[in-house]
Amino acid sequence: MKTVIAVAGIFHETNTFAPGQTGEEAFREEWVCDLDQFVNDYRDTQTTMGGLIDAADKCGVRLSSGLYTAALPSGMVRASVADLLLDAIIESLDDHAHGLVLIMHGAMVSENYEDFEGECLRRIREHLGREIPIVLTLDLHANISHQMVDFSDLIIAYKTYPHIDMYERGVEALEFIIRMQNKEVHPVQAYAHTGMLLVPQGMVTSEGSMKELMEQAFSMEQMDKVLNVTVAGGFPYSDIKDAGMSFVVTTDNDQALADKCSQQLLMMAAERRETFQVSYYSPQEAIEQALHAVEGPVILVEGSDNVGGGAPADATHLLKHLVGITVPTLIVIRDIEAVKAAAYVGIGATFSHSIGGKSDRLHGAPVYIEGKVRHLFDGAYHYVGPFRKGQLADMGMTAVIEAGLLTVVLTEKRTAPWDLGHIRYAGLWPADYKIIVVKSAVAWQTAFGLFAKEVINVDTPGCCSANLQHFHYDHARGLIAPHSLE
Repeated sequence: MKTVIAVAGIFHETNTFAPGQTGEEAFREEWVCDLDQFVNDYRDTQTTMGGLIDAADKCGVRLSSGLYTAALPSGMVRASVADLLLDAIIESLDDHAHGLVLIMHGAMVSENYEDFEGECLRRIREHLGREIPIVLTLDLHANISHQMVDFSDLIIAYKTYPHIDMYERGVEALEFIIRMQNKEVHPVQAYAHTGMLLVPQGMVTSEGSMKELMEQAFSMEQMDKVLNVTVAGGFPYSDIKDAGMSFVVTTDNDQALADKCSQQLLMMAAERRETFQVSYYSPQEAIEQALHAVEGPVILVEGSDNVGGGAPADATHLLKHLVGITVPTLIVIRDIEAVKAAAYVGIGATFSHSIGGKSDRLHGAPVYIEGKVRHLFDGAYHYVGPFRKGQLADMGMTAVIEAGLLTVVLTEKRTAPWDLGHIRYAGLWPADYKIIVVKSAVAWQTAFGLFAKEVINVDTPGCCSANLQHFHYDHARGLIAPHSLE
């Protein structure tokens, strides 16, 4: 009988400081519940799902697709939606499968479940039993809990930030499931939490202390009996007790070795606590530096409005200083009303409208601009890579407005700058601009990294600010962080 491996997942990064709540409609935008749809949507994509599909073909096993759903990072998930998702995923599972790969983020929070992933795993274990091997794949920004470790057999998190290894993690997960099903390995896990809140800008895996931790993890994975080492930077914008950097070391039936390695990583992180801090500048200072830069593009990182961290994508704290800018400048803003206004007047017509600042006051007030509608399109495109290459993306109705030397891309839906396609399909090219504003922390590098001549982090208010002084923590306050929470 052919080996059958089930695959399912609920993927959401929850920002508990973000405005509004996350409803069912957010998850319905990516809702896959049968194998044909799963294969059709994800084959030939550089995603965890794409990796699983290719690995299953190569290893001669059959996938059985349960529910896989994902929503763009956003605010707290409603209680009713959380229960709906949990019931739906349990109902969708193949009870006769020989193993399960569960694809989750690791930082999902609902009104009724602070540790959503842990609750999901608990219910799956209750349904499937302890004998079925479960491999859990997570984002590098997961806030890993004891429950996630207790109810899974092996945890595999992304090893890169920006995340460009999701495909490889999918392949790895499938291969481990098969080895476990064949009784070739017997995983045991050790979990260690640092008690540190890190901002995403301090977690770039190609530099600094994060690179050193990753290199140590890679070195440990070369040791006999070590199966996997997960370094999770955590997500500081989920105000929960498990928020922050943690480690999970998995060995082949050697608990003492797993414990030893996890404690070594814990000590290494503690010794480097202060080195995870990042520098940032006020909007005026950042723009002044950019104007005096010899070459462009200069990337102004508006991490406080990071779409990939749950922000609304309509913050105007930086935009208001760009009106009348004297060098070619590009910014993307989500504003449904403004997009409709641009579509109404049409390409080539004059656009006069207040844009941005529609979500809440934390992210600024609307800013009035006048310009010309250069381009309109439906906002659908495919990722061109290296992040999620091949996967379909949708910005909704999109308008390009030229207001002097300021180019504003207005989108109907929140759009993270993870891929160059989101401006290429709008007829724009990065090298044409001296300044590019990105509503992102680090993942913008997969779109603009090759073009950037200089990078400046901007300190503005917002639900994803790199300055943790802007936040009041109720549940994560006991954690020690590189940035004081007092």
